[in-house]
Amino acid sequence: MSHNTVLSDTYSNELQVYVNQERAAVELGHMVGKLLLDKSIELVLFRNHLVDTSLSEKLRLFKYAAEVVGKPISVFDCADLARELHEMNLAPAKIDIGKLASEWLASRDHYKTHREFLEDKLSNFTLEAGNELEPRDVILFGFGRIGRLAARELIKQAGKGQQLRLRAIVTREDDELSLKKRAALFENDSVHGRFKGTVAVDYENKCLIVNGQRVYMIGTKDPATVDYTAYGIANALLIDNTGVFKDRNALSTHLKSKGVSKVILTAPGKEVPNIVYGINHRDLDIGNETIFSAASCTTNAICPILKVVHDHLGIEQGHIETVHAYTNDQNLLDNMHKKSRRGRSAAINMVITETGAGKAVTKVIPSLANKLTANAVRVPTPNGSLAIIHVMVSKPTTRDEVNAMVRKAALEGDLVNQIYYSISEELVSSDIIGNECCSVFDSQATIVSPDGKSVVLYSWYDNEYGYTKQVIRLAKYVAKVRRNIYY
Repeated sequence: MSHNTVLSDTYSNELQVYVNQERAAVELGHMVGKLLLDKSIELVLFRNHLVDTSLSEKLRLFKYAAEVVGKPISVFDCADLARELHEMNLAPAKIDIGKLASEWLASRDHYKTHREFLEDKLSNFTLEAGNELEPRDVILFGFGRIGRLAARELIKQAGKGQQLRLRAIVTREDDELSLKKRAALFENDSVHGRFKGTVAVDYENKCLIVNGQRVYMIGTKDPATVDYTAYGIANALLIDNTGVFKDRNALSTHLKSKGVSKVILTAPGKEVPNIVYGINHRDLDIGNETIFSAASCTTNAICPILKVVHDHLGIEQGHIETVHAYTNDQNLLDNMHKKSRRGRSAAINMVITETGAGKAVTKVIPSLANKLTANAVRVPTPNGSLAIIHVMVSKPTTRDEVNAMVRKAALEGDLVNQIYYSISEELVSSDIIGNECCSVFDSQATIVSPDGKSVVLYSWYDNEYGYTKQVIRLAKYVAKVRRNIYY
């Protein structure tokens, strides 16, 4: 057999293997959709979304499973397990098909069939009468960068056993021009891309109709005067993303409105619990507390990494420097601004500014009180930020030890939704746009001093989307609409 013939056969065989994997991925995608629509069951692959992902993206996630998670699972096993899940009588849930496939691979000799294995692993997920989810009404107060992303996330679940149901969006104006502009801004986003759905405006009834879901657009300059019950909204969770109301007294104004029972602020709050979901959300007194803060995007980015390091090594002191994308409160061109330096053009300057992240951390991790300083540099990028965390630790360590402890936290435990462990040597800020984790840990950039006491860590974050996902997680927790989870 000639050398060329061997090469040709190798090419054909490798291509056929990939085509077979594609077929299995198509079947997996089909079952992902059926489970979501028919059963309100969302499948993920080692925490990564499978809904609305392309064929090549699904296969890329199996590569991620082998390289990062260390579990080379089969797309064929995942497709078979997903098919079997659809035949079972399960309650609404979020299930990691990657974890199941890995466990099936390790224990398949102990089970006769996929069904027997799944019934054992998911014995507490059986659907019984009366345990269906009752979605909670949500009002978005403000429709800026975070508000529009939150709307997109809430709309995704509409009609599919959703936990949170977007009912209204409140802005200052609700005239025809405002409605038209708001709809256009929602549908088109220069950073995150076009909305993958349909958007229509009902001018007569002042509504946006998004993917068939009617969302009222309410204009007001006084939040206390809005009667949400007139729109059929009751016991609602209001998410304030305006940044105008920041203390308990001001935020309490929302509770004077008919139909609102809880409030979440998408900024650091005064005199209210500041929460980084995954770290201190279980400390909340949900029954008696009515106002919550989701802290800041930076606080959400650094707290998961700080907690891992502090729990394992003990942080004595440290400094956080944030390299942050410019924001709307800066000037596009040089002009007057009440804050120092922020009046200079955001598009062509790096701008030093203050950040409250150092103090905010202590509200989430009290044992770090008086141990951290922080500052920020705004840079000419529209989204995507980086926190450089430099800490002195009590217990000497190595670079490999630090990376190993963060990797473990990213793959198992309470912070799997918060930390994404990156092994890429080519990672840059645009690569993390759209990452649903609030902290993307750059393992290739970790630095540890020769004596093992000085540690420098790099944590990227999508300061818009990654933070919005944290807000939604907190909202589901506060609203008590929690699905069964198998991670």
